[in-house]
Amino acid sequence: MKTTINKNIIRIFLLIGTLVSLYFVPLPIVKAWITPLPNTVQEQVNITLDYGFEGTIVYIEEKGKTPQLYAAGWKNRELKIPADPNALFKIASIGKLYTAVAITKLIAHGTLSKEGTIATYFPELIGKIENAHQITLRMLVQHRSGIPSFTNTPNFWTNPPKNKTETLERIAGLPANFAPDTSFEYSNTNYLLLSMLVEKTVGYSEFQYIQEQILQPLGLENTFKSIHEVVLNDVMSGYYVGVKEDIKTTDYGSMIATAADVGAFIRALNDGTLFQHNERALYASLYKFEHTGLIPGYQSIAKYHKDIDTVVVQFTNTTNFDGYEWSLFEIAYSRIVKIIRKNRK
Repeated sequence: MKTTINKNIIRIFLLIGTLVSLYFVPLPIVKAWITPLPNTVQEQVNITLDYGFEGTIVYIEEKGKTPQLYAAGWKNRELKIPADPNALFKIASIGKLYTAVAITKLIAHGTLSKEGTIATYFPELIGKIENAHQITLRMLVQHRSGIPSFTNTPNFWTNPPKNKTETLERIAGLPANFAPDTSFEYSNTNYLLLSMLVEKTVGYSEFQYIQEQILQPLGLENTFKSIHEVVLNDVMSGYYVGVKEDIKTTDYGSMIATAADVGAFIRALNDGTLFQHNERALYASLYKFEHTGLIPGYQSIAKYHKDIDTVVVQFTNTTNFDGYEWSLFEIAYSRIVKIIRKNRK
């Protein structure tokens, strides 16, 4: 009897704790959480429009099945063009996975060393980047360098730099956020330096190297360096809450790709077909196998789910750095994965 009473007391406290915590969660997020899960992925994709997103694209590839694409909302709100599941999209930081693979291949080939330092590879940056003699290639890949992120510098999003040199100048001379390899802090500057290093090493553009080592072997023809390499009408429009116009013409240096191309890359990254010899083990020691992306107007998630042997990629074209859009985006993604799991049972 005493055990039963104690269990009931614990249940009551857990219920009270849950209710109290929900009180402090914004209503749109609570509503997204508690809305009954629909039966199909398309229904959930449609529901994302209720979260305030102008348009959504989802790619699902279950092992052994034909990949499926879903879309809802607008590709272009002003022209009333429906969302196209094959539209090009700014994948933002998902591009870091491609850079990490490029670096891995150069290390595996003996061209670079993961313990080589910034001072070794960029002697011209000594004095401009604190701890240049201690920060290694591995620390850059793993975001353990302590170098400040250029995206945190004043007015970066409203007045973005025009090239990599201008971008790097934004952090030149700034103090380190911590001593090398003593902490973790996501910094876009790390991957700017890695991109520059690839180009310095191979003698041509990083994207050309990515084409040679990743895209062409996988047969991916809908991944591009930037908005300047594509027909703009093929790119999904991007919207920022409170800004009326389409902001897709603003260039933040993002790669462009379709959801299907990103999904195929994620599959190859995770099943190892992208790598040769010892490259996969080396990559696993350096970086992760999934990523998210966020720049004004564009949110993205690309993940492989081992328990269901499935790749799920989600794009939405509405952002608000001061709002709940990212949390709602993640909730939408998690609900899609739940539907896939439920329908497999």
